[in-house]
Amino acid sequence: MLEKFYRQFSKDIGIDLGTANTLVYVRNKGIVINEPSVVAINQRTKQILAIGAEARHMVGRTPPHIVATRPLVDGVISDFEVTEAMLRYFIDKVHAQTYAFLRRPRVVIGIPSGVTEVEKRAVQDAAINAGASQAFLIEEPMAAAIGSRLNVQDAAGNMIVDIGGGTTEIAVISLGGVVVSRSLRIAGDEMNENIIQYAREKFNLLVGERTAEDVKIKIGSAYPQPEPLYAQLRGRDLVSGLPKEVNISDSQVREALLPSLRVIVNNIKNVIEEIPPELISDIMHKGIVLAGGGSLLRGLDKLVREATAMPVQIADDPLTCVARGAGVVVEDLEALKEVLLPLEFGKIPK
Repeated sequence: MLEKFYRQFSKDIGIDLGTANTLVYVRNKGIVINEPSVVAINQRTKQILAIGAEARHMVGRTPPHIVATRPLVDGVISDFEVTEAMLRYFIDKVHAQTYAFLRRPRVVIGIPSGVTEVEKRAVQDAAINAGASQAFLIEEPMAAAIGSRLNVQDAAGNMIVDIGGGTTEIAVISLGGVVVSRSLRIAGDEMNENIIQYAREKFNLLVGERTAEDVKIKIGSAYPQPEPLYAQLRGRDLVSGLPKEVNISDSQVREALLPSLRVIVNNIKNVIEEIPPELISDIMHKGIVLAGGGSLLRGLDKLVREATAMPVQIADDPLTCVARGAGVVVEDLEALKEVLLPLEFGKIPK
């Protein structure tokens, strides 16, 4: 009875708790928050100074006692208290017009498929401590598939590759469950690291993570492009210690990204080898769906198509697939309860 009273005022939400960005879907409203998963902390006072977009502007620009950090590494919580504070910030932001004692939303959170039971419990605990009345977990590839409008509850195979910031999730889904899956700790962040390493070895240039990411977005590709692309790479010369700027081409960035791309493609092929024969025919007909920010890398669909000899398509608005999938579940928890992971905190209410 009391839960029904609170539910009139609370807004149930779906959260894509990503390594790079956190997206929040509010029931009956859609995605209302899309901010970096970054928190700025004063090390002297342990006070949280900024969260989200404001904190990201501080990365690499803070005095020694202020640290702008990501509380999630490779899709899992590395700092429980900071993650809890970040979740509370987003929940409070959604309920800005609601009295604090009435904020008791039900929350569906997307997590990587390869996490341990301890890591699952950490996410649930963080959400409950941040003010959620109930915390439900859904595997990111399942949420991405739902967000990509695939019929995951049908007796037919669907294959999704979700390339995020910290993890790449490869999964084959049928009858509301994951049949075969792989969770790789190689994704967008690792690609940025590839560019940083390449600049160090090729140009004796030290560049920051944001600079590497900007170059990846601007000219990065996984497949040769019709016309060459160029960008400026700015950093510090490792020999002289002075500022330095070099021109870098899309072919050089592609060479830098090759190690990560090779691992992702090889794991897609390995998953295909494990698919039951009955489902492989469905996937050959429907094709592989790419989701997540990493799928926006130019020519990635062509690279995967060439490697697997299967049709490949990029989901509509791939950046928001997991959040939209969590949101679809939030809209009808009872009908979609089968796609959720087993819970510690209560059952889905009638």
